[in-house]
Amino acid sequence: MDNIVYLIHESSYVDDNVEIGEGTEIGRFCHIQSGAVIGKNCFVGENVNISNNVRIGDRCIIQNNVSLYEGLVLESDVFCGTSAVFTNDLTPRAEHPKGRENYKKTLLKKGASVGANATIVCGITIGEWAMVEVASVVVNDVPPHALVVGVPARQIGWVCKCGRKLVNGKCEECRKEYMLEDNQ
Repeated sequence: MDNIVYLIHESSYVDDNVEIGEGTEIGRFCHIQSGAVIGKNCFVGENVNISNNVRIGDRCIIQNNVSLYEGLVLESDVFCGTSAVFTNDLTPRAEHPKGRENYKKTLLKKGASVGANATIVCGITIGEWAMVEVASVVVNDVPPHALVVGVPARQIGWVCKCGRKLVNGKCEECRKEYMLEDNQ
């Protein structure tokens, strides 16, 4: 571990059996729990909880006040906005906990973005380069490059890899063009 270079604020706590990639920065008052894996060159803001066995790819940004619960996988280049909420149990009961083997799996594919205060209900996949707008509640899978908004979230368009909304399949920012095939 002496060869690995990353930054962890002194107020944060990292359990045993955690992997943190080179170049990753972990801010104040965070807790990284046993079995978590965080990739290279990630940024983890203040007051973030990364639960047991969560997997985070390279170059992810996790803003302040986000809790990532067991069963969650973030591929590389994923953005989680401030106070985004992730769940792992559709029917929680304090008196009748189901145990980790029954947590629902949630996957955020490469480049997906989740806006501030959005809620991601467990058991879904958010596709590559998809974007979830601020304060949306996502209860179904989100296709690649889809732009979703609202409660419950519904698709209102498509976004470019650069994050701009597409107009007739074209990005006015980076000039990429996309084709719609089978509604994807």
